[in-house]
Amino acid sequence: MVTFNIDGREFTAEEGQTILQVAREKGIDIPTLCHHEAIEPYGACRLCIVEISKGRRSRIVTSCLYLVEEGLEVKTNSPRVISNRKMLVELLLARCSKNKVIKELASQMGIEQSMIKPEYLEDNDCMVCGLCVRTCEQVVGVSAISLVNRGITKEPASPFLEPARDCIGCGSCYYVCPTGAIKMEDRNGTRIIYNWKVEFKLKKCKVCGNYWAPEKQLEYIRKKWNLPDDFFDICPTCK
Repeated sequence: MVTFNIDGREFTAEEGQTILQVAREKGIDIPTLCHHEAIEPYGACRLCIVEISKGRRSRIVTSCLYLVEEGLEVKTNSPRVISNRKMLVELLLARCSKNKVIKELASQMGIEQSMIKPEYLEDNDCMVCGLCVRTCEQVVGVSAISLVNRGITKEPASPFLEPARDCIGCGSCYYVCPTGAIKMEDRNGTRIIYNWKVEFKLKKCKVCGNYWAPEKQLEYIRKKWNLPDDFFDICPTCK
């Protein structure tokens, strides 16, 4: 076990836990947009930065990646942290100036508009946190999408920007996206994921007649776990 300090309060945590994990367990709010408990931390948004010190030295680190240490002192809202966090939010706002999630976050920090707005930067809902890509790889196990390009043109996309042939239509990318940048719709027995240019036929329950999941997703699961051919003929509600 490790004993350390967050904002003047002493805590005990298990070795291997991150500062963010412990803070959340103890009800201490540290903002983040790219973190999800089911996925390995990545530190893309940098919003979870905190100031740490051990002895006379202090520095800024991302709390989702930094492991707790014996005797560590952590400040989650020091002037240095707030200043850096505001700069990060301004950068996000410059890219996603019309996005509701980013605008609300900026408002909470007293930022009405970003002072950073290059003319060459197009407005976007995607903050390039990579959650969709990492979810597809680590949770779904398909890797149908990836991060492409570099710099300000970097974005999640399907290979060669063509319809994502490996996508199974599960919608995990849509559900995990923190800013709503991924657009998905279930309509007339079809699921459409617009970002990856794909459409999937939905399975119809033999009992209630409702469409409930993409046939390709269910077939992927059935084969992976060697389930009977008729295992998904009935939806979970009717089983």
